[in-house]
Amino acid sequence: MPIVTIQVTREGNQPGTNAVTAEEKKRLIEGASQLLLDVLNKPLDTTFVVIQEVDMENWGVGGLTVPEYRRQKKAKAS
Repeated sequence: MPIVTIQVTREGNQPGTNAVTAEEKKRLIEGASQLLLDVLNKPLDTTFVVIQEVDMENWGVGGLTVPEYRRQKKAKAS
């Protein structure tokens, strides 16, 4: 019984959104389940997928929160 946990930052991919949409979650669940079936021959009905959305302020990269990391990265690129 495989359990797959997918962690993503809580932000939308389209203007005006601030979370992963239900359709995106559906596609993630389908895709992860199919991958385990294809690679490990794990049946779809015994594969569990958990999606965790994490506030960007609660996710760190390089010692910084995601928003601060992105600001610094953008400033360096300018």
